[in-house]
Amino acid sequence: MKISIIILFLSFFTIHFDLTQSFTIHLSKVGTVPDFDITKDLKSGWKEACASTSTEPVEIYFSGTYTLKPVELKGPCKGPVKIIMDGTVRALVKQKDVGGDHWIKISHVNDLTIGGYAILDGQGKSAWKHNECSKNSNCKLSMNFVFNSVNNSIVKHITSKDSKHFHAKVLNCKNFTFNEFKVSAPQNSPNTSGIHVEKSTSVNVLNSNIGTGDDCVSLGDGSRQVLVQNVTCGPGHGISIGSPGKHTKEEPIDGITIKGCTLKETDNGVKIKTWSSEPETITISNLAFEDITMENVKNPIIIDQEYCPSNKCSQKQPSRVKINKVIIKNIKGTSATKEGMILACSSVAPCEGVEISNVDLKFNGTPTIAVCNNVKPKITGNVPECTTMNNKKH
Repeated sequence: MKISIIILFLSFFTIHFDLTQSFTIHLSKVGTVPDFDITKDLKSGWKEACASTSTEPVEIYFSGTYTLKPVELKGPCKGPVKIIMDGTVRALVKQKDVGGDHWIKISHVNDLTIGGYAILDGQGKSAWKHNECSKNSNCKLSMNFVFNSVNNSIVKHITSKDSKHFHAKVLNCKNFTFNEFKVSAPQNSPNTSGIHVEKSTSVNVLNSNIGTGDDCVSLGDGSRQVLVQNVTCGPGHGISIGSPGKHTKEEPIDGITIKGCTLKETDNGVKIKTWSSEPETITISNLAFEDITMENVKNPIIIDQEYCPSNKCSQKQPSRVKINKVIIKNIKGTSATKEGMILACSSVAPCEGVEISNVDLKFNGTPTIAVCNNVKPKITGNVPECTTMNNKKH
């Protein structure tokens, strides 16, 4: 039988109990001080929870309206930990006060649960006008969440609001799930991707609603066995795989399924993008886009192997990223452009194993067209005939 012991962390005292038992840590100063800074108490609560040898999850719980300075919660921990939040937690407004590239960073932890119904407000509006992260890879705007080497873990019901940069970055993680995760940011918030996955395996994004100023979900190099299911996206740039091919020592992308999603008035629907010139050959393989609804999406289905944002790259060499084994199935809805499907594959590494079935997209009430280069897809069912592209840029 689970034994619950309450440990109360206030700004003026701490009560300790035997950490071999399961217990709950309540961080409770709310109600007495508006926007109380919970940073110190959260760090203390994490230290206690992480040291517990209980086989039952140790809960860190707080409810109310708080301010939180940048924190890094580090493991490894001796047992499972839960952070349960309700209410609103606000970041510092000015990036110069935040300093680094994260607001909340959790690293080297197994069996973590983050839940409750809290709104994590990054207060990013003041930083967006200074955001040059698309041009400067060394930019230091803070992300609401960074998960590094966090395994067998879940984030559920939490809302990430107005991050200064990405809302959540998942790096070097295994068996990580977002369920009923909400991202809220306006369309004009630059580089505020909802969830970015990189060098991680068995990641699930489920039953979530993501509206932002960049990709709703982006899957970078080393993403393997990722499921994005029942996600509503918009506004934003859509759900993107890529963009590999810019740096050396990148890892393959393999086993991606995008299923049962709805995209509303996004710049793209489902997209694979690779840099047009890169130092070495890597692969993107075993992809499935199934049962997806588009609502006035500009590029519902797109493979772009001439990706070159802001025209800052050389296009002298075709992309060497190899795309193979792609299933596009049961895509319906409306397109904001006549070309509902664009498959712009590489001339030196043509796409292979592409299978397309049942694509029913309308533009102004008439069926869209499909334009293709360097790919010979296998077509079944109702699919627009693929015609050759004529040096089209995206």
